Amino acid sequence: MKRNLPNILTVARLVAAPLLPIMFLYFARPWADWYAMILFIVASITDYLDGYLARAWKLESLFGAAMDPIADKAMVLIALLVINGYAGVTPWILLPSALIIYREVFVSGLRETLGDKARALKVTNLAKWKTTVQMVAIAILFSTGIFQHSFFDRVQGMDEALVMDIMEGRVADDIGLVFYDMAGTWTARIGIALLWIAGLLTIVTGWDYFRKAMPFLREEPENG
Repeated sequence: MKRNLPNILTVARLVAAPLLPIMFLYFARPWADWYAMILFIVASITDYLDGYLARAWKLESLFGAAMDPIADKAMVLIALLVINGYAGVTPWILLPSALIIYREVFVSGLRETLGDKARALKVTNLAKWKTTVQMVAIAILFSTGIFQHSFFDRVQGMDEALVMDIMEGRVADDIGLVFYDMAGTWTARIGIALLWIAGLLTIVTGWDYFRKAMPFLREEPENG
């Protein structure tokens, strides 16, 4: 069991990735948001654990080296698609998401083209920070859905004037409307800000990988 644990965690992340949109197919919101956020956070933790355990226990394998980045990219890209799907066409979320998706496809293409020479494209510390920031941003944006739909559930069927009185402090807020409204607003702002930071880091790290790949791309192709 110990020998296979890092690979088991990687496979679990591969399985978890397509489950994110399924949460929104079978569960009402905000429960779907809760399940998706928890699933994403647990998967993100396994991303750290499987690599750490593989190095600590000296269990690094070709399977893990191949599947780990695929699991990471699948989890992040599917999560971004889900968030963009339920947020609607919001440029503040769509644009950084597009940058992240573009970079992942671009770098994957570089690695595939370089083959054995792709070892020159080692993961940098800045790329690790990019991954961390985008995972935190995605988790926070999932929480935005929780707060927003918890607010909508509470105001459903309420008189609009009463809702305004509660929000403006004229009536006691016994059901937490102000909290859910503020939490939804601030998690959206923080999540979007972090997503833009991840998008900018994506550009920087993507250019760094391209710069390192250029000497190999200029080489004459070998004749078969």
